[in-house]
Amino acid sequence: STWLFLCNRKFKMGRMHAPGKGLSQSALPYRRTVPTWLKLSPEEVKDQIYKLAKKGLRPSQIGVILRDSHGVAQVKLVTGNKILRILKSKGLSPSLPEDLYHLIKKAVAIRKHLEKQRKDKDSKFRLILVESRIHRLARYYKTKRVLPPNWKYESSTASALVA
Repeated sequence: STWLFLCNRKFKMGRMHAPGKGLSQSALPYRRTVPTWLKLSPEEVKDQIYKLAKKGLRPSQIGVILRDSHGVAQVKLVTGNKILRILKSKGLSPSLPEDLYHLIKKAVAIRKHLEKQRKDKDSKFRLILVESRIHRLARYYKTKRVLPPNWKYESSTASALVA
């Protein structure tokens, strides 16, 4: 058993543009039942999710608010579905996947920085890395049909995507 544990840790996938292996991770509770102290029904949780999504919050932000303010540790345990699936069923899911959205936001911030600091070679290099991750992720989402096949990342229109 110990050997298996060590083997699993040994072959972790590395970061794309960094040397780290990223071994730290959150641990979910073993019990997959709704806590007895939670008084919210699945319908109330769903209504709360819809309300927060209409305010313009992303699924991860909704999860944080439900955890911190309403005591819902795992939405999936209460409702049987993840937040994004609940939003998709109601037609409230964001147009861009969240990880792609944050990469585009980062690229826009780096570009804005480079407008002021033209000589910053390191930022220019990091922008290339971030944009290559955007292109790779976009290619993946096109194959999974999350993005339309004609979707293309363009730096000129990127700031409008994350505004």
